[in-house]
Amino acid sequence: MTESIPPTSVRQLRLVVEADDYDAAVAFYRDALGLTEQAAYEGEGDAKVMILNAGLATLEIANPAQVRMIDRVEAEGKPSARIRIAFEVDDSPSVTNDLVDAGAELLAEPRKTPWRSVNSRLEAPAGLQLTVFHELESLKSREASPEFTTGD
Repeated sequence: MTESIPPTSVRQLRLVVEADDYDAAVAFYRDALGLTEQAAYEGEGDAKVMILNAGLATLEIANPAQVRMIDRVEAEGKPSARIRIAFEVDDSPSVTNDLVDAGAELLAEPRKTPWRSVNSRLEAPAGLQLTVFHELESLKSREASPEFTTGD
């Protein structure tokens, strides 16, 4: 079932990350995490870029109190980076293990959260902090729960 996405003038969210070790970052994000290569370009002076498809993109904006609450639930209160990238996967404990094997540093083991997902936190190549999660129930089910609000 495909969820309906409202129309917007924005066509794509693209996060651009400078990686000192380009090859290690590509190996981690493409090969270990499994993001598919959409395009790759090379230019003068050993310039390289690879665009990896990460599926549906969203922008999550949280105030400081929410970030502290997420840090308590997800990482025993360890503060998150100002920008943290979250990847939804099918099995977060398995993917977390794969990413640690591929060179990520485990910051917090996978755990169930009050928002009905299983989340882990990692420090990954290119200086990125990641949350890897899988949902325990659909967005539609969560939206129907009185415990969740949309902010409208």
